[in-house]
Amino acid sequence: MSDRKLRHALAVALLAMTASPLFGGEKKPHEAGAHESSTSLGFTLPDVRTGKPVALADFSDRKAVVVVFMCTTCPINNAYMPTLAKLSKDYRDKGVQFIGINSIPVDTTAEIVAHASKNGIDFPVLHDPQGRVVGQFDARRTPEAFVLNEKREICYRGRIDDQFGYDFRRTKATKHDLIEALDAVLAGKPIAVAQTEVLGCLISRTAPPKKDATETFTRDVAPLLQKHCQECHRPGQIGPMPLLTFEQAESWSGMIREVVARKRMPPWFADSKIGHYSNDRSLPDKDRETILAWVDQNCPKGDPKDMPAPVQWPIGWRIGTPDVILLMKEEYDIPAQMPRGGIAYQYFVIETNFSEDKWVERAEAQAGAPEAVHHIIAFVAPPRDSKEPRSLGPPVLPPFLPDARYATVLCGTAPGDMPTILPAGYAKKIPKGSRIILQMHYTPNGRAQKDRSRIGLIFAKEPPKRQVLTVPIFEYRFQIPPGDANHKVESRGPWDYVSGAKPGLDRDAQILSFMPHMHVRGKDFAIDVIYPDGKKDDLLSIPHFNFNWQNSYRFAKPIDVPKGTVIHCTAHFDNSAANPSNPDPTKAVRWGDQTWQEMMIGWTDLAIERK
Repeated sequence: MSDRKLRHALAVALLAMTASPLFGGEKKPHEAGAHESSTSLGFTLPDVRTGKPVALADFSDRKAVVVVFMCTTCPINNAYMPTLAKLSKDYRDKGVQFIGINSIPVDTTAEIVAHASKNGIDFPVLHDPQGRVVGQFDARRTPEAFVLNEKREICYRGRIDDQFGYDFRRTKATKHDLIEALDAVLAGKPIAVAQTEVLGCLISRTAPPKKDATETFTRDVAPLLQKHCQECHRPGQIGPMPLLTFEQAESWSGMIREVVARKRMPPWFADSKIGHYSNDRSLPDKDRETILAWVDQNCPKGDPKDMPAPVQWPIGWRIGTPDVILLMKEEYDIPAQMPRGGIAYQYFVIETNFSEDKWVERAEAQAGAPEAVHHIIAFVAPPRDSKEPRSLGPPVLPPFLPDARYATVLCGTAPGDMPTILPAGYAKKIPKGSRIILQMHYTPNGRAQKDRSRIGLIFAKEPPKRQVLTVPIFEYRFQIPPGDANHKVESRGPWDYVSGAKPGLDRDAQILSFMPHMHVRGKDFAIDVIYPDGKKDDLLSIPHFNFNWQNSYRFAKPIDVPKGTVIHCTAHFDNSAANPSNPDPTKAVRWGDQTWQEMMIGWTDLAIERK
C-alpha cells in the first residue's frame, strides 16, 4: 500500500467491531481489516501471567481504558515499553486502566510473559493469537494505542508520541499524542487530534491462499530468506524477529512485504553503480518480486518436500567457535535514564597474557547488554617498545590509557555492523604482551542494566602474507551551522600523526573495505582515492546515510593503491528542522562522542606486506 493510500485509509476508515470477516475472502495479510461498525466493544482474553480470563467489562469503574496492541520483537514497539510502563503508573490513580493485547500468532505465552517482566509492564497483557480482538479494533501496527472513554467508545487511536520511527530516534518526544488524549478525556473535553499515524510493525491478518497462486514458501521463498535474511533474522542476532519457519514468515508477512517493497530491507545503502562488494546485502529485483508475489497470494506454504535443509548457522558467535574469548573484568552498571550530558565513553583494559605474537583472521565483539550498548571498539595496545606500524593514522584513544598512542583497531560492533572476517592470507596482529582496550558507548533505554562485554578471536593457522590495519580517515575541525540542511565536510588521509607529513600512504597497500561513520545528522558519504599522478577513482557512494545501520562495505577484490595515494572522504550533514533525528536544529554542531554531537570518519581496512 502506498503512503498516500495508507494516509487516506487511516483518515476515512471506520473501526471494525467484529472479527469474523477478517479470516476469509481475498484479504491480503498486509492489508487493513474490514471496516464494519458497531455500537459497543467487548472482549475476554486470558492474562498471560495468570491464565485467568480478563474482560474489558472488568474495568467498568475506570474513567478511561487504554488498549495497546503489542508484540515481543518489533523494535519500535520495544522502544516504547518504558514509556507505557511509566504512563500506566502515572495515570493509575487518575482512574485510567492500561491493557496490553498481543495478537502475534508466533509469540508464545512464555515469551510474552518474559517480555512484560523485562520491560516492567505491570498492567494486564492478554494473548489474542486468533486475531479476534485486533479485528474488533482494526488495529494495524504495534504499538498502536486506543483510548476508550467511560462509555467505552474509542475516542483516540494512533501513536503514543513521536519519539521513535523507522529511521530516527529522538532524544525526547516533541508531540505527546496519547497523553494529550487522556488528559482531554479525563477533563471532559474534546480531543484535539483523535487519530494519528502509527509507525511500527504491521499486524498480519491470515487468509486462505489464492487458488491461482504461483509462489510457495517451501520452493520459492524459504531459499531467499536463507540467502538474504536469516543471517540477521534468527535468535540471538540483530534481526528483531526470526524468519526460519513458515509460521514465522506468515506471521510477519505484512511487515516483510512493506520493508521489501520499500527497500528498507535488507539494509544496504551503497550505490550499485560504484564498487562491487563481497558482502552486498541488496536484494535482486527478481528475488524481491518473488517475495512480494508470495505475500500478495496470501502466503501459500507449498509441498514440504520442497523445503531446503536448514542452514547450520554458528551458535553464539557469527565468526564460528572462538579460539579465545576475552571478557571485561567486571560488570558496568548502566542507568535506566540517560544522565544530563550523557555517559562519557567508558574504557576497559583486558590483559591478553599472550606469550607470543597472535595473528587474528576473525574477531567479533559482543555486548553484554546489547539493548543499551551503541557500539564497542576493541583496540590492540602493544608494548611501548613494539615496532608495529603506527604512522598510518592518528591515535583515537585518550592519553590517560596505557599505550593508547600506539593502539590499533582490532574489531568492533555497532548497529548493522558485522564481525571482522578477513580473507585467507590476511590477518590482524596482536603482538605478545599486548593489552586489549574496549571503548564502550552506553545508551540507556529506560531499564537499568549490567554490561560485561567480550570479544572472540579466531587465529590464523599460519602466518599471513599481509597484515591488516584499520585506519580512520577523519576530520574533527568542523562546525555545522544551525539549520544548515547540506553542510559539507571533507577528510583526507592516512596521515602521519608523529611527523605531521601531508596525507597519503607511506607504502604500497591494498584497500579491503570502508565503513563510513557519522551521527544522526549524517546525510550522505562518498569516498574516492587520489593517486600520486593526480588521477582519481570513486570507490564508494552512500547517497542516503542511515545512522541505524553502520555498515562495512567489503570489496569483492582488494584494491591495490601505491605509496602516496590519498584517501578522500566527502560527507554532508542535515542540521535542519526537516531532519526528524535532529536533536536541536537551532544549535551549531561540532565533533563529539555523544550521539547529539557529530563525527566524520571513513574507517578503512588497509592491507600491507607482512614483515
